[in-house]
Order: sequence, then structure tokens, then C-alpha cells
Amino acid sequence: MNKYREIYGIDISKNVFDVYGSKAGFSQFTNDGQGFKNFVKQLPRSSLVVMEATGYYHYRLAQYLHNKGVFVSVVNPLSVKRFIQMKLAKVKTDKSDAKAICGYGQMNDVLLYNALTDIQGECLQLFRLVDSYLKHRTATKNKLKGEEVLGVPSKFVYQSLKRNIRHLNKEIEALESRLLELVKQDQQHQLTLLKSIPGMGV
Repeated sequence: MNKYREIYGIDISKNVFDVYGSKAGFSQFTNDGQGFKNFVKQLPRSSLVVMEATGYYHYRLAQYLHNKGVFVSVVNPLSVKRFIQMKLAKVKTDKSDAKAICGYGQMNDVLLYNALTDIQGECLQLFRLVDSYLKHRTATKNKLKGEEVLGVPSKFVYQSLKRNIRHLNKEIEALESRLLELVKQDQQHQLTLLKSIPGMGV
């Protein structure tokens, strides 16, 4: 069933990532450029690396491994959780998670990771930051209304909240402008590729 020489499960956190190889067993690396290099150095060819989708933490490592020609799969954490429950694993530590992810990769036909382009990667970061600023702006507006309900809001507090909202509006506008610019670039790139296909023409 398995076409890979070895399968590695990775449990990644802010500072380190724990690894369990189907043959190599446990190891640990720092979650930075040097740690990535050290991990790749000891990987046998034709190995598969499986990790959970954990937001910012998994993204950098997945992109790095993909760019190095390593087979990578990013799986849904809920699927791994169900797999662990089926195995009746009662102890949940970083090492057992890495081992469980490895086991999941061995037992399932997982999909390979498709790396984002530079434009797609920046768009993803921009979307996340816009979403964060929008939530912050809503919270600040609610705070402003709450202060007004008091009847006599502090002038200093009122002005500070208004400045914060103006600043957030400016940042959101700048981020959305950059998003639009990147989308236009990406669309132009796709259009250029289409035009290069014989018969498509202009």
C-alpha cells in the first residue's frame, strides 16, 4: 500500500517540532531555518512528511520542505484526532502526537501538499491581518458606544478611541489596496500563461 521509503509524523509548536519516523523513531528540531535544514539533512530520499494544519506554525515548514523537493502532506487535525480515538490512545503528549500522525500517514492515502505561490502566500497573510483589524475595529466601536452610554465619557478616552478607529481604517484601506494590487498581478500572470498556449491568441 505504501510507496514511500519512510513516513515521518510531525507535531509542530512555536519553538520546536517533534518528529516520529516509521523506522527512525523520535527526534526533535528547533522551529527555525536551522532546524529545517537539520531535519532535511537526515531525511532519506522518497520519504513522506505528514503534519497537521496548525496555522502559521505548519505553513513555513511545509513550504520549506516542498521547495526542497520533499513529499509533504498537510492533514486536518480533526482527522488525526479521530484516528487517535480509534486507536484508544489515552496519553496525549507531543511525542505521542507525532507518532499518531506518522501512523495516520501509514494507514491513509493522504494528499500531497501544493505550495502557495509568493503572491498567494502574501494574500493569505493580508487576509488574516485584515480580518484581525476588522475585529479590533468592531471591538473599539463597541467600546466607544459603551463609553457614550455612561452619559459623560472622558474626553481623553473618547478621543483615544476615535484615533484608534481612524488608524485602523487607514491600515485596513492600505491592506485592501495591496490585496487588490496582488490579485491584479496574479490575474495578469494567468492571462499571460493562457496567451502562451497555441490557439488561444489575444
